[in-house]
Amino acid sequence: MAGRIREEDIAEVREKARIDDVISAYVTLKSAGGGNLKGLCPFHDEKSPSFNVTPSRGMYHCFGCGAGGDVIKFVMEMDGLGFTETVERLAEKTGVQLRYEEGGPQRATGGPQRPRLVEAHKHAAAWYVEQLATPEAMTARQFLAERGFDQDAAATFGVGFSPRGGDDLVKHLRQQGFRDDELVTSGLAGDNNRGLYDRFRGRLMWPIRDSSGDVIGFGARRIFDDDRIEAKYLNTPETAIYKKSQVLYGIDLARREIARSSRAVIVEGYTDVMACHLAG
Repeated sequence: MAGRIREEDIAEVREKARIDDVISAYVTLKSAGGGNLKGLCPFHDEKSPSFNVTPSRGMYHCFGCGAGGDVIKFVMEMDGLGFTETVERLAEKTGVQLRYEEGGPQRATGGPQRPRLVEAHKHAAAWYVEQLATPEAMTARQFLAERGFDQDAAATFGVGFSPRGGDDLVKHLRQQGFRDDELVTSGLAGDNNRGLYDRFRGRLMWPIRDSSGDVIGFGARRIFDDDRIEAKYLNTPETAIYKKSQVLYGIDLARREIARSSRAVIVEGYTDVMACHLAG
């Protein structure tokens, strides 16, 4: 079993995970002068901003409740993670390859692959959204409408549609500069003796994001009766960035309230999550 993460690698994570970028994913920050930033504290209720971030020092401090620390402590507190898991997640985001003491095996963190895999999913998600507006996606739009979701709701959650053609997404991502091996590794494409093919075809698509908001996978719902794959739902396979057992759909939207209230409401499906958030 791997031991402690090497101190020099932890230091590199702190350096590369800019505290202002990380906190901005949770808190709206504005200039406070002198290179400092301020916003409403995510750790207690307040109307006037007393939460300060100093990028030059890599530190944050709230003058209202006393919360403070570095980028690692912030993510630990906001997402309810332990130290090691937080460092590993930040390492994934920044491309830092972690090493462990005591001669333990090196844990997979996505490493240098992560930025490319996340970028491929970002392009795929945007493309799926565009396809939802096409004539071929009429059945998908009807599915949403019958459940009370209009165009704005679909856009809010990034819901899209995967065309029924065999390699439409593959062609699109190749045009964006992605290599075939990246498409297979990402789980967006499969490979057989005839070449690459789209993993998801003719399905309603939900982007699955990690706690920081990066798209790392997809959930795909069967909507056509003649779909040869009878499974109602398909998911992205296990990849360097997507571990199904470690991901909750909608966590990126709920994380602040979960951290604030120490409570979470778990529902069954994608549309249930949508309905809950839209209801407030």
